[in-house]
Amino acid sequence: MSSKFIGITGLALVVLAVTAFGSLYTVNQIQQAVVFQFGKPIRIVTEPGLHVKMPFVQNVDYYDKRVLDFNLPVQEPITDDQKKMLIDSFARYRIVDPLKVFQTVRTEAVIRTRIDGLINSAMRNVVGNVPLTSLLSKEREQIMLDIRNQVNGEVAQFGIEVIDVRIRRADLPSQNSQAIFERMKSQREQAAKKIRSEGAEAAQRIRAEADKNRTVILAEARKKGEILRGEGDGAKNDILAKAYGKDAVFFDFYRSMQSYRSALGSDGTTMVLSPDSEFFRYFNQSIEK
Repeated sequence: MSSKFIGITGLALVVLAVTAFGSLYTVNQIQQAVVFQFGKPIRIVTEPGLHVKMPFVQNVDYYDKRVLDFNLPVQEPITDDQKKMLIDSFARYRIVDPLKVFQTVRTEAVIRTRIDGLINSAMRNVVGNVPLTSLLSKEREQIMLDIRNQVNGEVAQFGIEVIDVRIRRADLPSQNSQAIFERMKSQREQAAKKIRSEGAEAAQRIRAEADKNRTVILAEARKKGEILRGEGDGAKNDILAKAYGKDAVFFDFYRSMQSYRSALGSDGTTMVLSPDSEFFRYFNQSIEK
């Protein structure tokens, strides 16, 4: 075997190895790829593993398919009640269409620049329509959701989806915070005073109504009692009249006994009467017998 043959064989093996190596590429778990042929995209590969391409005429660009974090610069939007805010936030996004990314923004740096600008614009728009108190309350969650939705309406054209926009801190500039705090405190105190005043007025109104109802109820009860008492006295008189009609002597005796019990029933009762008084007629009759 000549040295020339060995050289040709070795060269062929090298070319074959280079060709074989150039025809294979790997996509790992966190990647997605765009395959180009003569500089034009021809397919998107999202499945991880070993893949084949045409050597020398096809090349591959890789894009991350994980959810990525992006710390945003501090924004300075103005609220609906004209309060300048300092908002520290971050975004989480992912590439959902690597072909669109290649056709529009291409690089990670440009992606982040676009997201930064769009979030800044959306934050100024959303925060500009809410008062300061909304940023400091549970309404902040809805504010972040509104910012995310507005940004997603713009970044879809770049093949990107913003998963979340989070506000870490929302502060007032140091030179304004104390004055605004005092103003808010004064407003809350005025609101509390108004609520207490309205509560006291309502309580007084309820008490007056209750007193009025009490007076009416007592008056009606007294009236009903007088009516019942009158009816009872009338019935009593009817009964007594009937009894008197049946046995006048006994009825007169019974009435006298009732009078004795009423007049003499209490201890220490002193009466000055003539022995011949009509009041003692039944006593006199008893003595005579």
